[in-house]
Amino acid sequence: MIYEPFHSSYLNENNDLDPMQPVNFARHLPTEYLRRAYLLASNFVVLFVLLLPACSPIAPGLFPDSPTPTPTEAPASVHEEKDDVRESYRNFILASLAMSRGRYEVAEGYLSSAIEKDPESLYLNKKMALLLKSTRQYHKALGYALKCVSLDPEHVGTRSLLADIYALSGDDGLALEQYKRILNRNPDNPRVRLLMTSILIRKGQFTEALAQVEELIEQNPELIIAHYYRGKINLGLERYQEAEEAFIKALSLDKHLEPALFDLGTLYQMIGRDKDAVETYEKLLESYPDNTPARERIIDLYFKLGLKEKAEGQMEEIRQYSKPGDAGRQALGLLYLKHGKLDESIEELSLIVSAWPDDDKSRYYLAAAYEENGDIEKALEHFRLVRPESEYFINTQMRVAFILDTRERHDEAIAVLENALTLPKKKPELYLMLASLHETKEKYDDAIEVIKNGLKLDQENIDLIFRLGVLFDEIGDKESCIDQMKKVLEINPDHADSLNYIGYTYAEQGVNLDEAMRLIQKAIKLKPDSGYIVDSLGWVYFQRGLYDEAVRHLEKSAELTPDDPTINEHLGDAYLKKKEYEKSIKRYKKALSLKHPNEKKLKEKISEVKRLLEQMD
Repeated sequence: MIYEPFHSSYLNENNDLDPMQPVNFARHLPTEYLRRAYLLASNFVVLFVLLLPACSPIAPGLFPDSPTPTPTEAPASVHEEKDDVRESYRNFILASLAMSRGRYEVAEGYLSSAIEKDPESLYLNKKMALLLKSTRQYHKALGYALKCVSLDPEHVGTRSLLADIYALSGDDGLALEQYKRILNRNPDNPRVRLLMTSILIRKGQFTEALAQVEELIEQNPELIIAHYYRGKINLGLERYQEAEEAFIKALSLDKHLEPALFDLGTLYQMIGRDKDAVETYEKLLESYPDNTPARERIIDLYFKLGLKEKAEGQMEEIRQYSKPGDAGRQALGLLYLKHGKLDESIEELSLIVSAWPDDDKSRYYLAAAYEENGDIEKALEHFRLVRPESEYFINTQMRVAFILDTRERHDEAIAVLENALTLPKKKPELYLMLASLHETKEKYDDAIEVIKNGLKLDQENIDLIFRLGVLFDEIGDKESCIDQMKKVLEINPDHADSLNYIGYTYAEQGVNLDEAMRLIQKAIKLKPDSGYIVDSLGWVYFQRGLYDEAVRHLEKSAELTPDDPTINEHLGDAYLKKKEYEKSIKRYKKALSLKHPNEKKLKEKISEVKRLLEQMD
């Protein structure tokens, strides 16, 4: 976890985009005095307007960009337009009063009425867009922002507003397009360049983001946030030295910059400099003692470094900054769970869910603590209380299904997953787990049907395609198996397991051995420590009759994955070809002890080796 750029983290107290100072870290001054002054002024103006005599018309053009009647218009039109302007202005003042009192829905209604009377007013349309943006009604705000840009395409402020709304509604492409148009006209606009940079970071376009940051630093070498972004980008590019230098530069300009301290600590953890990470988090917590993520990390580091007393001290700090049952105590409950203090974790998390029944995260981990503590019924009770709309619901259903399956309540487990798949939120993991449950009961057709249903929702999901290939292999349909693995490689040519699966299938059949060798050697480069892939390579050598090479690779495979029955059988076969009968029979017996799926075949091999040994005697 590092601090995320922009988006909701960069909304200031008015829900506006402010990349110069992330709201997570800003300390805002009270605005009560300003609010009161504005309220008094608004009341006075409203009273003044309401008391105006009908014979005293409001001059047209009070709103910027309002149409002004021309002298050639008929008197009736002039009076009619004056009435529209008067009514529009009155509704605007009422909207302002409603906003000052926090009655935003009422304000929206008055502004809508004002715009109805003066639809071409840039000022009113912009006010409505800003109001809707502040209440996070981005879709509605977008229409008014587009209207503003159509009224004045060259106005930087309105185009910036449009870009901000695109960004806040998640349409990064259109936001970038608007920000770039602004910079083409005004390249010295640091706010826009920073917002564009933050989107580029979020999209993983680090090289282009870095170019924008370098431009910012050239324009203003003391711009703290630009140096911070430079560090963040280099961290994303795994240029750790450059990232460290940038964070340190930002901290030289502001030693209390919270995100820079946090991400510098993250960097040190990533490169194994745990003591430097501890020192950095300690500095952060001196200024920001309520930064729970930093405190969680430093506790983990203290435990890792054997500094148990310091870790306990940090836990005590969390206790001091919160009361039992407070939502803030969640971190403490999770830390207890992580470090095996299950009773303490259950105590903390139980108090939280008692006070906050809808805290699904706390309830999920409370259930996990009960499960780890061996109280399965309590675990199931709390897992089942996680709400369907929660982000934890899918994982909860999978945990419930797992528990039921391990207790041999297979039908109940399947029912839980099938029910979860009727809900709007569907994850590939649900299909994979349900298929696995059918597979364990050797209901391969049902498993295949489940995976195919998952692929209807996501045709290019690699995990589902790969699993379908495995299932085809289980039923002996080697051709369909290879077809699915090739589909995986079309999406990801470096998918090591698919490369290995095709190569091993060829080797097993004794066909396309050159292609099998090429695929498996590529897979080994990607996953050199995979015992299964090394076994496949050994089996290719075996099928070619190169038994010395086969033994060498199969012995390595058995070292990497000692408890796989097939790998032990393969090694036994290779020893047999080299007439090393004692080693061969030893491997066959081990494969048998590991519950080899074809026990009869293994026993026949053992009998054959014993016969050969007797002949030697």
